[in-house]
Amino acid sequence: MNKEVEITANGFKEKIPENMTISRLIAHFGENDVHLIVEHNGRFVYPQKYSETILSESDTIEFINPEFGG
Repeated sequence: MNKEVEITANGFKEKIPENMTISRLIAHFGENDVHLIVEHNGRFVYPQKYSETILSESDTIEFINPEFGG
């Protein structure tokens, strides 16, 4: 049986598989904005750290999609 943890993603409680990385979470939610900004527990995460940052019980993730206008 796969264990799950509960996180808050963009203000909503979500159950995800244990040991999920930010990069896997981005794929899970279908976020494909190349300018995506990710906050993990209130701190900015550099894109090169997405694949090594593992999410834990009660973590908070915010996906921020900046709008570039003209």
